[in-house]
Amino acid sequence: MIVPSQVPASKEVALLDVENLGVRFKSADGHLVHAVKRVSFKLAPERILAVVGESGSGKSVSSLAIMGLLPPRSTQIDPASLIRFKGQSLLGLSSSAWRPIRGRQIAMIFQDPMSSLNPVYTVGYQLAEMLRIHEGQSQSQAMAAAQALLEEVGIPEPSRRLHAYPHELSGGQQQRVMIAMAIACSPELLIADEPTTALDVTIQRQILELLLRLKRSRRMSILFITHDLGLVGEFADEVVVMRHGEIREAGSAEQIFTQAQDVYTKALIHCRPDPDMPRARLLTIDDWDASVLPLRDDVDQDAQPVSTAQPLSIQTISKAQPTSAAASIPTVEPILEVKGLRKVFPRKIGLWRRDDVVAVDNVSFRLMKGKTLGIVGESGSGKTTAGLCAVRLHQATSGQILFEGQDLRTMSEAAFMPLKRRLQIVFQNPYASLNPRFTVGQILSEPMLLHGIGSSASDRESKLMDLLDRVGLPAAAVNRYPHEFSGGQRQRIAIARCLALSPDVIVCDEAVSALDVSVQAQVLNLLKDLQRELSLSYLFISHDLGVVRYMADELIVMHQGRVVEQGHADSIYSNPQDAYTRELLSAVPRGFQSRERLGL
Repeated sequence: MIVPSQVPASKEVALLDVENLGVRFKSADGHLVHAVKRVSFKLAPERILAVVGESGSGKSVSSLAIMGLLPPRSTQIDPASLIRFKGQSLLGLSSSAWRPIRGRQIAMIFQDPMSSLNPVYTVGYQLAEMLRIHEGQSQSQAMAAAQALLEEVGIPEPSRRLHAYPHELSGGQQQRVMIAMAIACSPELLIADEPTTALDVTIQRQILELLLRLKRSRRMSILFITHDLGLVGEFADEVVVMRHGEIREAGSAEQIFTQAQDVYTKALIHCRPDPDMPRARLLTIDDWDASVLPLRDDVDQDAQPVSTAQPLSIQTISKAQPTSAAASIPTVEPILEVKGLRKVFPRKIGLWRRDDVVAVDNVSFRLMKGKTLGIVGESGSGKTTAGLCAVRLHQATSGQILFEGQDLRTMSEAAFMPLKRRLQIVFQNPYASLNPRFTVGQILSEPMLLHGIGSSASDRESKLMDLLDRVGLPAAAVNRYPHEFSGGQRQRIAIARCLALSPDVIVCDEAVSALDVSVQAQVLNLLKDLQRELSLSYLFISHDLGVVRYMADELIVMHQGRVVEQGHADSIYSNPQDAYTRELLSAVPRGFQSRERLGL
């Protein structure tokens, strides 16, 4: 671990200088929680510094401290802390002193644009407001400048989008509006807090290229905050790796990716699924041992499953053999077959006009027992709608959905009721998919009660405990509520809820996209272990091609509601036939080795 005093500093004059930053929060019971501990780094003019870490590492707290946005009543900043911008101390500034700095010299892009943009004002109004306040422009001047900003960040038809409300824009367009607001006053420092986390891989690529273009044209410095070390390897100049509020390692991007010293840094690099070098099992942070940790080139990419309870040694890796998630399961007939699926959402414009939305158009696929079918595509491609139609959470407009030969689409609700328990779904957001008023025990026992599983309360309690053990949660979790768990633990609870009904098919709808890379690896390994043990069939929906490469046996690629390519996953990844598939694959972040794609 590199202590703050050892963090390499740029030889250039620092635009931003953070020294010994320490932040404490007062908890509800009055105790002080140390969120950031002695963090130091420097950012030179026209450079990109990436701060990388998992949830709870203190990276976002550090950025809010720089912006002076931490809540004053519940926050204590250590007296030894220093934050200087162009030589001026930012700690303890009054609101009036912050006004010419925040938004004008230092700007910030937040993670969720929908919670950052005001839903009752048009994007043009919100952009113009900044220009009127900070630049003193008239309303007409500000609106003209706002339109030019929308054009600069690549929003199509900027004159029309100027009068659109945030909800009328896609996620990528909303993030572009946030970037336009951030650069409106030509700041010297741009802080980007997880600006691409919720975006599709192609939109993510577009946003990164846009930030790089703006950095060059406007000669800005960027402080880029993310949990994805592989992403920042493509464009950052320096990297700071944080964990539990402390800096674990810092240095140039080349040094971090080719000569990393800290075990945690190495683990973050390796635990992300790599579409170019798929493994039979992902390595998690708990798998690594500092004394025997191999470099990336020494790792056997086909490593056998290993328990996260024991450190992973070189001997364990070298003796491992390739394994298939369900190699011993015969697959003669599909358990789920979809033919000519079509889903149309009716939409009225005014009193008489209709403008129906065709979300899924003539989609067909087969899911074999014990196998995984991956569905990939951007937001709006129809992949989630197809998955929801397959388990009747959406009613398909036409087509056939055959589950063991029975057409679910034309089946009555009474006839479908006994089949519900055999078709389950894990949703994307583990924070929204669990009832916050239920304990874990109630969450897991409710579906068993509804479907008459278990002869008695004690029988159900025994099954409940077995489920918790199966997904790697302690027995004590049964009396706790969802808010007491991390995101990865909540997703494990959601998986356990599906398993409570002994399903045959599980639809995983972006089930790991909201998780840190190390937690994501744990959940993906768990899904594969359960598939091998219980002969489960997965319909795995994701925009992350690295994750899908790890999970899927077969793959379909969707674009604008249609299937543009399908086949064996390895064949599609190694030799994509459709131009859209090639575009998706080319947009996947590949770390430091692919920096030339962005001209770095």
